Amino acid sequence: MRIATLMTGLLAASLIAGCGGYTPTSPTMGGTGGNGGNGGGGPSPSTAAVTVGNVFFRSGNGSVNPAVDRIAVGGTVTWTWASNGSVSHSVRSVGSTGFTSSAIQTAGGSTYQVTFPTAGTYHYDCIVHGSAMSGTIVVQ
Repeated sequence: MRIATLMTGLLAASLIAGCGGYTPTSPTMGGTGGNGGNGGGGPSPSTAAVTVGNVFFRSGNGSVNPAVDRIAVGGTVTWTWASNGSVSHSVRSVGSTGFTSSAIQTAGGSTYQVTFPTAGTYHYDCIVHGSAMSGTIVVQ
């Protein structure tokens, strides 16, 4: 009986301890590290890098479809095409807050840059693949 009571107490203590120690973070919205978050509310980075892959956008912070990046007002995002063979992709602005879209490109190593002078949330996708390839830029 004493062992059962002891085991129940240990189990309850470990469950209570486990509830307070872990706080999940997302690299896309305020986690630690990468381009997507500022950790403790520090300044947003002035640049972000996104890889245009074979049916995906991957942010430098690891977020994928949607790739989500946070940059400062006046910051620049650079999309770089990976070697995708003959598969074409683009960066197409979608939504009410927009930016100039890229041309459709195929060549690995091609780049497209946009500087964002105004705060807001900017959504994009690939004109060829639509919502299967998507991303968001949060400008603060």
